[in-house]
Amino acid sequence: MFKKTIAIAMAALMACGLAACGGGGESAAQTGTTTESKATTQTEAAADAVVLTYAEVNPIDSTDGGWAKYFKEQVETLTGGSVVIDIQASGVLGAESDVLDGMISGGGTVDLARVSCYAMNTYSCNKSALLGLPFIFESREHFWNFVNSDLGEELKAEPSEAGIGVSALYYLEDGFRSFFFKDPVNDISEMKSKKVRVSTDQIMTGMVEGLGAAPTVVSFNELYTSLQSGVVDGAEQPLPPYESNAFNEVAPYVILDEHTLATSYVVLSDMSKSKLTEDQLQAIQEAGKATEEYCRQEAAKYDEECIARLKEKGVTFVEVADKTPWREACSNVTEQFIPGVENVYQGILDCAK
Repeated sequence: MFKKTIAIAMAALMACGLAACGGGGESAAQTGTTTESKATTQTEAAADAVVLTYAEVNPIDSTDGGWAKYFKEQVETLTGGSVVIDIQASGVLGAESDVLDGMISGGGTVDLARVSCYAMNTYSCNKSALLGLPFIFESREHFWNFVNSDLGEELKAEPSEAGIGVSALYYLEDGFRSFFFKDPVNDISEMKSKKVRVSTDQIMTGMVEGLGAAPTVVSFNELYTSLQSGVVDGAEQPLPPYESNAFNEVAPYVILDEHTLATSYVVLSDMSKSKLTEDQLQAIQEAGKATEEYCRQEAAKYDEECIARLKEKGVTFVEVADKTPWREACSNVTEQFIPGVENVYQGILDCAK
């Protein structure tokens, strides 16, 4: 029954399409996506509906916000409205690490969240962390080959098997991450001594150090003003959130080194899972698979549209013809994270074939 319903739902939604990464909809700041909107959602939902709060660090009109909206529509269609997804975007519920910490500790504020796969390294998910290694994926096709393999299922099961309080429902990707700066950077040699924003992630910090730059910890919500004031010279993001967060206004020079594919899981807390019936959980899982497939079909198109718009806005792009020096500069990071999971690492590489 669920499979038949999902096919109908997907056909209808695909006709409508997802809002492009810089247009359509309003950001959480504009729409007031806060506790007030959550209350509205609960009021409009059936009295006995289960309301699940979904945390997203990027704006609702970003591609990540679009994936969240698509998932919401799928869930509410497949469950007949007995489960309602309340999307809290633009980081209003905190940074990714704060949200994940809260879910794992049983805080109960967040039920679902999109989190970077490599962030799971902090929670004893060493295999999942491999997905954040620099240059591990040659292309988007390589990534989706992995997702649809037995190894993809194995890594998706890792958070649940680790017993940390969350389980991964489905994969998403948001394009390749590249560096952007306030001033022009034309090759790897010009990375030297640049202050580059990082989170507390060890992989990103090690990669920035390997490239000769100075990693500088800045929270995502403070990145715009930190670029504006010169606290940092640059940062790195996939192109859609680079545009949707307006970083092009203060750092309009992008060097397309494409060091890491922005892979993420949408995770569900164990506490929230206990609120659901077996049928509701099955519907949420099927909605996740539908969203995963939608992302696979649409993500590359939104990157192309972003580049076209960003060029019109005055952004300068530098292509990297030979990524070998970049890959070699980051090799120490890879060597640091693969001991004990060498077979998994090789298996991910082999998915390119």
